Amino acid sequence: MKLLKVSSKSKPNSVAGAIAGVIRTDSRVQVQTIGAGALNQAVKGIAIARGFIAPTGQELVCIPFFKDIEVNGETRTAMVLTIESR
Repeated sequence: MKLLKVSSKSKPNSVAGAIAGVIRTDSRVQVQTIGAGALNQAVKGIAIARGFIAPTGQELVCIPFFKDIEVNGETRTAMVLTIESR
């Protein structure tokens, strides 16, 4: 499954395009965020991607979970959003 990493500086329209592109080919993608700002940009991107995908008759479903990851030798908690079309 494709993993997209979103930061607080990511542009929601770019995130939406990436999500929609992967959904069209694989019907499933994961978005990884660390911090409130990154999560905010990711959720905006998901909302925009939903608008891109809706005309095809598909609905996006988001399933969030936490994951401990290592960044620069330090353990951080990331929120990973699994997005599927149904």
